[in-house]
Amino acid sequence: MRFVVDTDLCVGHGRCYTLAPQWFDCDDVGYAEIKDVVIGAGERTQAEDVAAACPEGAITLVEK
Repeated sequence: MRFVVDTDLCVGHGRCYTLAPQWFDCDDVGYAEIKDVVIGAGERTQAEDVAAACPEGAITLVEK
């Protein structure tokens, strides 16, 4: 499983990298950047919560 960020929707609220710094970072302007890490099966609920926390709906989870 991995995250996908729709860069057209992301406005830089920062909830993703605040809630999950193990998976997200921010660029120089504050937009989400996905770190190159694997989301484990036991982390699915947390990953879904992080995606749902994005107020713009810019984050989705996809199966690898």
